[in-house]
Amino acid sequence: MARLPSVDRLLKADAIAPLIDTFGRVETTAAIRNTLAGIRKDMAASGDEPPTDTAILEAASEALTQNAAPSLRPVFNLTGTVLHTNLGRASLPEEAIDAVAAAARGASNLEYRIGEGKRGDRDEHIEDQLCAMTGAEAATIVNNNAAAVMLVLNTFALGKEVPTSRGELIEIGGSFRMPDIMAQSGCTLVEVGTTNRTHLKDFAGAIGPDTGMIMKVHTSNYVVEGFTAEVPEPELAKLCHDNNIPFAIDLGSGTLTDLAQFGLPHEPTPMEAMKHGADVITFSGDKLLGGPQAGIIVGTKDYIAQIKKNPMKRALRCDKMTIAALSAVLRLYADPDRLVERVPTLRLLARRVDAIRGVAERIGPALAAAVDGFGSVTDTACESQIGSGALPTRRIPSAGLAISPNAKSGTALKALAEAFRALPVPVIGRIQDDAFILDLRCLEDEDSFTAQLPALDLPR
Repeated sequence: MARLPSVDRLLKADAIAPLIDTFGRVETTAAIRNTLAGIRKDMAASGDEPPTDTAILEAASEALTQNAAPSLRPVFNLTGTVLHTNLGRASLPEEAIDAVAAAARGASNLEYRIGEGKRGDRDEHIEDQLCAMTGAEAATIVNNNAAAVMLVLNTFALGKEVPTSRGELIEIGGSFRMPDIMAQSGCTLVEVGTTNRTHLKDFAGAIGPDTGMIMKVHTSNYVVEGFTAEVPEPELAKLCHDNNIPFAIDLGSGTLTDLAQFGLPHEPTPMEAMKHGADVITFSGDKLLGGPQAGIIVGTKDYIAQIKKNPMKRALRCDKMTIAALSAVLRLYADPDRLVERVPTLRLLARRVDAIRGVAERIGPALAAAVDGFGSVTDTACESQIGSGALPTRRIPSAGLAISPNAKSGTALKALAEAFRALPVPVIGRIQDDAFILDLRCLEDEDSFTAQLPALDLPR
């Protein structure tokens, strides 16, 4: 059997210079070694002759390119879920993207007051904006809403009890269960009421010398209907204040605008919670608000000050890029007349069905050509959902395209979904009713989508 070339010989080849310039000598040398090891193993099994030096270098170059490709990649979200947790939730407005880039390029006054020449507080960049919008006296942010809830609980109820309605002991996925969060925060959960009915007397009876706070949790990812009862927030606030304990509300997704303008049911807002007497309110920045991942905490000045003094706050704080992005998004809310067109999440939620049908009409022919011989494409009515636990029972009328394989089998559908995920910009749809469905509510870049369809590799 002929011998393979040495690593040293391959490193002296003329074709290696561009690889070293691009990837560096250390990575290039490692790629060559790994490639030779793989070829050597294959030759031992097959008895084939070794490939040429050129073929070996081409294989090493391909491996280097694959290894250098970022793991985090853009995809086309055609699942019908606008705020898809697995696909990154909210897309940022251009203004926020520009703000992130500017903050990332160099030094900034993250915790520095330029006018005074003294150290500042990073919350200062967003606090006034949040207070102006919500009516709160003070505000702070952490890296997500689960962290916000944990920080609030740990601040006011470490080693103490937290009465909470049984109907609000939510699980939102990803191991976030309210009872577990309370336990990890150092609190003792006191369940009150029943799954479907909780009354003020239930909370009143649970308050004692060991009570740290009362927390109300917005059940954003499910609805209990029928014979139900819950305590109005103003009554809970009065009960807490009469007993000198804080009243906290976790809104989950949270929204700073009226969703009724999009034909959706009302979702509680931080502004309403403040008016109802809440002392502390937590909600997400990367869901209905349409910003970066963040947990936003607003409330009274004294309680927010206590939260900021908690040592956990430093461990959960946001970096300069998150703060820059969130501040940029909040500035957009100061101009409500143009809010929908400038915040992608709201723009996608507000998108009219006839406009989405227009997308289907325009891209349908290219899609049909790409799957010709494998299946057929038809228009289909869809029902989108907001996602991330917001308005779980309400679907949004949408439109899309259904691809039905000629071979009526689960194998064919699986191959179809895999082929779309293998495109340069992966396309993520859903399998439903023996077809591969592409809900087009979130497709705005039609040209990029259709341009890559010739690369679709399907068995014919």
